[in-house]
Amino acid sequence: MTKADIVNEISKNTGIEKITVQKTVEAFMDTIKVSLVKGKNVYLRGFGSFIVKKRAEKTARNISKNTTIIIAEHFIPAFKPAKTFVSKVKTNVK
Repeated sequence: MTKADIVNEISKNTGIEKITVQKTVEAFMDTIKVSLVKGKNVYLRGFGSFIVKKRAEKTARNISKNTTIIIAEHFIPAFKPAKTFVSKVKTNVK
């Protein structure tokens, strides 16, 4: 499902114009992005959490040059679904 599909589905189910729904969905995503960039997690009860994970420094290999490189400690965005969400997917997806 794409963002356009989500906008169409919400518009169809609520009767709100697609343009308004699109702006709302984009504002929602921007708010989550800004919060994660600031290091703040976003919790949506019953759905899941958008969190910032810390990745430790590690040693890796550049296979083409056969050299060792150090990947610095960094942060990545992640999504952790709520337990109720996970259980619904486990029992309903075939």
